[in-house]
Amino acid sequence: MILFIISFIAGVLTILAPCTLPLLPLMVGSSLAGGGESASTNKKKAVTIAVSLGISIILFTFILKVSTAFVSIPQNTWSIISGLIIIIFGLVTIFPTLWEKIPFISKLSISSNKLLGSGYQKKNFLGDVIIGASLGPVFSTCSPTYFVILATVLPQSLAAGFVDLLAYAVGLSGMVLVVAFLGQKIVNRLGVLSDPKGIFKKVLGIIFLALGILIIFGIDKTIEANLLNSGLFDITKVEQKLLNYTSGVGVQTCNASSCFPATSSVATQDVSSSTKPAAKQSKANLPARPHGIPAPEITNPSGYVNTNGQTITISQFRGKKIVLIDFWTYSCINCQRSLPYVNAWYDKYKDQGLEIIGIHTPEFAFEKVQSNVENAVKKLGVKYPVVMDNDYGTWGAFNNNSWPRKYLIDENGEIIYDHVGEGEYDATELVIQNALQNLHAAKGDDMNISKGIVAPENAVNPNSIKVGSPEVYFGSGRNQFLANGTQGVDGVQELYAPDTSTQSNSVIFKNQLYLGGTWNFQKEYAEGQGPSKIIFDYSAKNVYMVASSDTPITLHIYIDGVKNKDIVVSGNTLYTLVEGTQYGEHLIQIETDRAGLKAFTFTFG
Repeated sequence: MILFIISFIAGVLTILAPCTLPLLPLMVGSSLAGGGESASTNKKKAVTIAVSLGISIILFTFILKVSTAFVSIPQNTWSIISGLIIIIFGLVTIFPTLWEKIPFISKLSISSNKLLGSGYQKKNFLGDVIIGASLGPVFSTCSPTYFVILATVLPQSLAAGFVDLLAYAVGLSGMVLVVAFLGQKIVNRLGVLSDPKGIFKKVLGIIFLALGILIIFGIDKTIEANLLNSGLFDITKVEQKLLNYTSGVGVQTCNASSCFPATSSVATQDVSSSTKPAAKQSKANLPARPHGIPAPEITNPSGYVNTNGQTITISQFRGKKIVLIDFWTYSCINCQRSLPYVNAWYDKYKDQGLEIIGIHTPEFAFEKVQSNVENAVKKLGVKYPVVMDNDYGTWGAFNNNSWPRKYLIDENGEIIYDHVGEGEYDATELVIQNALQNLHAAKGDDMNISKGIVAPENAVNPNSIKVGSPEVYFGSGRNQFLANGTQGVDGVQELYAPDTSTQSNSVIFKNQLYLGGTWNFQKEYAEGQGPSKIIFDYSAKNVYMVASSDTPITLHIYIDGVKNKDIVVSGNTLYTLVEGTQYGEHLIQIETDRAGLKAFTFTFG
């Protein structure tokens, strides 16, 4: 109920958000575009636009959430579509006869002479619907509360997510209506609508054209960034405070990527300890499920890998096997470092009563694509069954909040052990051995359980990891370490990186991200729009980067000013940029010669 109220308030506040302010003239102008019409007609236009906007936001949200066909479509594509629609209506407003030449519209209005009189009204109604609907994708990037609903509530409960989303849409649409009505009153008092073909209508058309161009080229985001830099109209801070005040209301299933931008906390390595690297986790530190209670079932799986097309459940092994559940995601370096141990346990104990099920809960949208997961499983050598958990169903059922995390389930279907993060592999294996002994004792057989502790080849010793840098995100959803740009804002920014050619790098601060060139920021990543630079002063031995490019792109890597190597980025995955020999503080600089690099995260080891 609390999130429902916050969602409504968020919708109301969105009308004053920086991403909305440039569109206010469009909201008012659209309800007056007919020029010279009655007050009641203009009010009906305003209602139609507002309602269409609300419905568009809801439909757009569910399309993004339920259809994997839209996973790879960038956010700016929706902005281009919206901008083009607004430009078309701008042209029609300036040149009304263009409307009659659009084939679809002309068919609506010339079906018979008898309907010619009402045809014009039908055209206007359809136009108002399209104008309102076109703004849905634009407005959907304006609110932290919206992203909490999209990323955390909907995966847990379709009904609750719809109700909260409806509250948000009603609040926003209601305020759009208020703004339109106030604008109509002001314009009517000025008497500028006396000539339906006069200058006012032409000015409106020009405004539409200008706004469409702003949206297509991301200039509206630049205006938004300037407003944020000025300290004015930063309404999102109000929403963030409300969401934080509720202590995680509505984010019960959030993960390190799902809480953006409602929380400012990001996952970091535990730099105070060199013995146990922390798992990637969310701000919502949910209590672990107590041991000795029934384990939840796999919930709402999105697909299966390594199962020969067969479904797999936890309950099917009850009374027969011990089950190890491993929550992971393939671009997570902490997860990758734990895989050699999990694979070794599978090889050693699979014939002695151990079943391992990997629950692949994605951090980024590209990790929802089954072919990507299949390729990663093959590349990483994962041998046991993997269940795709794209909607966080199993994650939420286990009350989980971290990658990697392992739950051991006994023959009675009860959780008897869980471990967060890397490390303590020997302790985990001893628990597995003990559970297997109990299993066979209960079954009355005398199987000998293998002893000893596995030592996978090329596995990283977690006790040797001494990292002094956090995980760093490039996307606007969590780019709080961005030092030379505007944090938390979608759209294009022109950034100037510090000069690293001199001996003194005093302007470069440790664990701060510096970008050079033109970058288009989206929630999950930042994409270089031309030749670009990335500079970061880190404390670690190895550097990893989650990145992708639609076409192969070469990264030129420099460490402490010296050329280290070149790396070609193509598919969506984790790339190893630096493999050092010892821990220390270094400056990495990455240069690209052209556009196309999508940078998601830096991680260190």
